[in-house]
Formats: sequence, structure tokens, C-alpha cells
Amino acid sequence: MSVADFEAVTPLLYDSGAAALGWRLIDNSELAGTPSGELLHQAYRLLTLQAAIHQTKIQRVFKAFRADGIEPILIKGWAMARRYPQPALRPYGDIDLILRPGDLKAAQSLTASEDFRDCRIDLHARVFELADRSIDDLYARSSLAECGEERVRVLADEDHLALVSIHLLKHAAWRPLWLCDVAVLLESMKPDFDWEVCLGPDERRGNWIRAAISLAIDLLGATPSGGPIETGAQTPQWLTDGVLANWAEPFTINHEPHNHRGEMKSYLTHPRGFFGDLRRRWPDPIMATVLANGSFGNRRLLRYQIHNCVKRAAHLLSRSGEPAF
Repeated sequence: MSVADFEAVTPLLYDSGAAALGWRLIDNSELAGTPSGELLHQAYRLLTLQAAIHQTKIQRVFKAFRADGIEPILIKGWAMARRYPQPALRPYGDIDLILRPGDLKAAQSLTASEDFRDCRIDLHARVFELADRSIDDLYARSSLAECGEERVRVLADEDHLALVSIHLLKHAAWRPLWLCDVAVLLESMKPDFDWEVCLGPDERRGNWIRAAISLAIDLLGATPSGGPIETGAQTPQWLTDGVLANWAEPFTINHEPHNHRGEMKSYLTHPRGFFGDLRRRWPDPIMATVLANGSFGNRRLLRYQIHNCVKRAAHLLSRSGEPAF
């Protein structure tokens, strides 16, 4: 890569959360001495400190939960970062926890205390990405991982790969780091990895997981280890093109729902800007395929995007239920 190309790509790396990965790639090259190289190096140092702080917070959270008789499962965040060669390579902010439904109220009371004001904790009694699996099965397959002085419960690799794959596509795969998560899990899987468990009982969701795996192989050159790939994955060209187009602007502010300029109801009294915001709300085809419970095939299907728009319009009119996005 030329210095000019490196200078051009550095803002994308930095603002999309991949600065530490960028530094790891150029650490021993001439690019390390450039201004952009130093910027990535400084980001790596900061992310190393943040990783240590986050780990301390997670230990504190698990210790407090267990003292209250609650045993959560940590998903994403540190549970993913621990699989990278260095935790700083996978930055994160939230502490996402799966809980048994009966523990949710007690956990909410606990996290509302002053002791956890410095922690961003998200509690989940149900996770969209794992909706086809029972909470009992997730706990039965889970395991404990060393997190400093505390042992933290994490998902089985099969469930974890399913979660990060569907999460990637549900958010239109606009952040490259999410696809790196899929690749890291593929390259560290064990020989006894159970593809049947990973793909799950739902054929549509299995299609989504296959699509994410094929993207990691085609775009990142991921080389799965362990057991044989039994997914029969192939990347539709429109899906690859859509991901690369989104990577041209991998910033939160450019993607739904963060790119909305206001609530739709606000345009009833102040219509200026309505059509521009309506255009920004036209759903990404990758996201729409997942939210419409569609399948990733060779053809991009407009009906999935229309379905998503109709669902969101119905929500707006009814003022009830969860947002479609």
C-alpha cells in the first residue's frame, strides 16, 4: 500500500473501530512512521488501556450478580475480544448480558444502583439473533472463561458464531469489525465444532449464518480451522457489493437508525426535510432481508425492503410494539 492510499484509508479504520487492527498490520512496515501510522499507534495504546478497564468492570459486574444469585451469560464485547490475539484489537463499550427471564427484574434493580454508574450494561432476557434457541439450551452449552480474577460465563462457540453472524447482517454489515468477528471465530473453531447446532433449527436463519460465513471467506480470506465447513455457503454478488458499498462509509451516523434527522411524526407539523429523511429511511437491502425474515439468494428482492417499510409504517400508525428497526 502506498503512503497516499494509507492516508486515505486511515480515517475509515479509525472511525469504524478498526484502528488497532490497522496498527497491527503496519506495525513493522515503513507506514508505521507516517503521521497516520502514529495516529493508529496512539489509538492502539488507548484501546489497550480501555480493554484493561473494561475487563475490571466485567469482573465487578459478575461478582455482584453472583452475590445476588444471578448467573448471566456475557455476549459480544469481551466475549468476542478474548478470541483475538490481543483484547485491544476488538474495542467495545457495552456489557451485554443474557439472563434467565426470572432474573431480569433483580438484575435491573442491581444495575440501577450507584455502584454501576460507570458501566454500560445491557440486559437481555431474549436476543433476536438467538430467537430460535431456548435459554436453557444456551446455558447448557455455555462455559466459563477466565477474565482476570473472575470466571465469566460465555456462549458456546456454535451459538456465538450464530449470534455474531446474524448481528452483522441485521445491521447491514456496515462495520468491517463485525465481519472480522465472524472470521476470528471461524479461524479458532475446534475440531468438534457442531455445525448442526450453529446453523440451528430455523432454515432461514441458517441461510443468514451461511451468508455471513461466505462473506468472511470471500472478503477477508478467512481460513476456517477445525471441523469441515458444512454450510455450502456462497456469497450472492449483490450482497458482496452491498457490504463493500457500506464499508465506504463505515460510520454510525450514516446508517439506520442513527442517520434519521427526526421522528416521522415531527414532520406532521414541520414538513421541511420530510422527503430527504424519507429517502434516508429507505431500508438497506441486507438489513431488510433479515428483518423481513427473508433469504439471501442470487437476486436482491425488492419486496423485503417494501415489507420493512410497511411494517415500520404500521408501527408508526399504531404507536405500539417494538420499532421494526
